Amino acid sequence: MAKVFYGEETKKAVENFRISGQRVDLELFHSLFQVKLACARANFAIGRLPQEIAVAIIQACEEGIQHRFDDQFVTDAIQGGAGTSINMNSNEVIATRASEIAGVPVHSLDHVNLGQSTNDVIPTALKVTLLRLIPHYLETLKELQGAFEEKSREFWDVVKVGRTHLQDAVPVRLGQEFKAYATFVARDRARLTRLLPELRVTNLGATSIGTAINTTKAYIENAHNFLSAILFEEVKPAEDLIDATQNLDTFLEVSSMLKVSAVGLCKIMNDIRLMASGPRAGLHELILPEMQKGSSIMPGKVNPVIPEVVNQIAFKVIGNDTTATMVMSAGQFELNVMLPVFINDTIQSLKILTNGVKTLTHKAILGLKADKEQCEKTLEHSLAMATGLNSHIGYDKTAYLVKKAFTEGKSLRAVLKEENLLPEETLNEVLEPKTLTEPK
Repeated sequence: MAKVFYGEETKKAVENFRISGQRVDLELFHSLFQVKLACARANFAIGRLPQEIAVAIIQACEEGIQHRFDDQFVTDAIQGGAGTSINMNSNEVIATRASEIAGVPVHSLDHVNLGQSTNDVIPTALKVTLLRLIPHYLETLKELQGAFEEKSREFWDVVKVGRTHLQDAVPVRLGQEFKAYATFVARDRARLTRLLPELRVTNLGATSIGTAINTTKAYIENAHNFLSAILFEEVKPAEDLIDATQNLDTFLEVSSMLKVSAVGLCKIMNDIRLMASGPRAGLHELILPEMQKGSSIMPGKVNPVIPEVVNQIAFKVIGNDTTATMVMSAGQFELNVMLPVFINDTIQSLKILTNGVKTLTHKAILGLKADKEQCEKTLEHSLAMATGLNSHIGYDKTAYLVKKAFTEGKSLRAVLKEENLLPEETLNEVLEPKTLTEPK
């Protein structure tokens, strides 16, 4: 049997919280080791830890950062206690290993948890995790934006029917639609980037409720300096530690921005799935790369599986954000005790969005093709160019012609010729699709 590094408090948590069968995400524990490492160095620097114990704790934390103890984190993702079981689990693992290194007993609370509380180290570890994961998502979004921009240029000369209310509206360039997708993703990146400075402000050293009981200003300053060195980016203490301990609105803002991102991607996927529908009974304006058989019974069927999975990712992220909203509204007085369920949901949202966007870019968007002939054919037989007639023959006359064309099953061009309302040259100019897609 493999050596067990955790102790009695972790065992109690395992027994008490047999809830989801899902363990706390390891990303949080890796961040918690970084926080504990900074705290040990700070405590040694101000003379609160003996050298041999400090050195041992530091080594144990470094080993944890290198994934040595991943199998030792056994608490359920959904648990009572505001994350106390998570903190105890890490404290006990570090203490057991540090005791081996030092050759003397290292106490999980008196030494490893010195100057700390669950209420400051867990939120700080979550911020460290988000600072690590959000840039990965930003990179995948940047790649997706580039793919949309590439397709915008490729599809710029493809003019098709633009639709509102799922009805024919006016002509639009397929490239314009993809440029709009790229613009949304760029705005998405900007929104998430603006959150990063807030995540670099922590309540480390606030201890129980923000009064910094059992610690000192020197410890708080040193802990943040050491954590900054570990992360290779500056983190600083909140000006109001009580506010930073009881209010978790920054976390809710992260979740909300992830939801905004997911909802926007969901809308784009709906567009792409509709434009790729068919091939005979749908729009078939886009051709998605064929990734796998679309059916176990219908030969030759191809499904838009990549956009479908991105839609499902969006649904999950939206659900996670609903949980986050309930969590943040459930705080009372000096602490929000509901943070544990938020932790895994938000880490999951970031991971599945990152993986989903990367999959979308490489397995769908970069290989996407336009059926230009189908787009032009549909546009010519639609009534989408009618709006361009308003300035020549007026709204009411145009509406009459549209109704007549639809009723008689004719093209708008054919009805206009029959009515002889415009000279041939003017008619061709008015019904030139590309001239209707941009300001004159």
